[in-house]
Amino acid sequence: MKAALFAAALLALPLAAQAQTAPPVPAGAPSDWRTPDPQNILVIDTSQGRILLEMAPLLAPAHVERVRLLARRGFYDGLKFFRVINDFMAQTGDPENTGIGGSELPDLKAEFEFRRGPADPFVLHERLPAGGGVGVTEIGFIGNIPVRTGPQMQMMVSIDGKTSGWGLFCPGVAGMARASPPDTANSQFFLMRQTYPSLNSQYTVWGRVVSGLEVVRKIKAGPDDSTVVPPQDTMTRVRLLADIPAPEQPKIQVMDTRSPGFRALVEAEKAKAGGVLTACDVEIPVKVN
Repeated sequence: MKAALFAAALLALPLAAQAQTAPPVPAGAPSDWRTPDPQNILVIDTSQGRILLEMAPLLAPAHVERVRLLARRGFYDGLKFFRVINDFMAQTGDPENTGIGGSELPDLKAEFEFRRGPADPFVLHERLPAGGGVGVTEIGFIGNIPVRTGPQMQMMVSIDGKTSGWGLFCPGVAGMARASPPDTANSQFFLMRQTYPSLNSQYTVWGRVVSGLEVVRKIKAGPDDSTVVPPQDTMTRVRLLADIPAPEQPKIQVMDTRSPGFRALVEAEKAKAGGVLTACDVEIPVKVN
C-alpha cells in the first residue's frame, strides 16, 4: 500500500482570489496561433464536461510518457475525482479512489525541475530576485506552461550549457500526486483550480489545461482535506487527441507565447492591472472547434 498522497500540511497557506471568467478570444494574426501536437493533447471527458490538456514533455518526459501509456490502456476511464478542494485542486487517477492506489507500473523518479537550454522556446515575462540577495531568476512561459528558471547568463558557465527551472502551479496546471518520498508518483494526478505557490519545485508539473478550466472548477469538492462525499465526479473517458478518429477530433489552436499577438495581449492586460501582472494571471487564449 502507498502512503496517502499529497500531504495535507501543504493546505495551510492562504490563497489569493482568482478571476473566474476568461477574457474574449482575441483575433490575432494567423501566425500568432499554433496547433499543438495531437500526441501531447489529453482529452478528458468528465461528468462535468470536457477538459483539453496539453502535456509538456520538455518539463517532465517520463511523467508525460506514463500518462500517455495509461490513457492508451484505458486505465483512467471511469476513475473518480476523489479529492477535490475549493480554491486548490482536483485529484484523480487512483483505481481505488482513496488516494493510496496506483497502476501496476513502477513508481516514477521525480521530475520537479528541468534543464532549460538556449534553444528551448522560453518566453520571458519578468525577472525577480533569486533570494538571499544573490542574482535573479527569470519567469516566463514554455508553451502554455508558466515556469521559473535561472538566468540565461547562467547557461554560459554551466557544464551542460543549461540552467535549472521548474513549472509554476498556476490555474489549470497538471501536477503528479505522490507520497512523502519524492520518487513515488505513479498514476494519480491533480489539476489546479487556483494558484498555489507552495507546490512549486515540490511536485512534478507535466501539463496544463488549455480548454475546460471552468470544468475543473465545477468538479464536486469535498469538505476541507477529506474525500469527496459520493456521488463523486468521474473521468468517463481519457484519450490522446491523436487516437480519436479524425472526424471526431476537436480542432485546437493555442496562442503562441512567442508571438507578437501574445506580447501585445500581455502588455494590454498589464496596463489594465496597473502594471502588475504575474505569470499566473496571464490566461493564454485558445480556439476550439
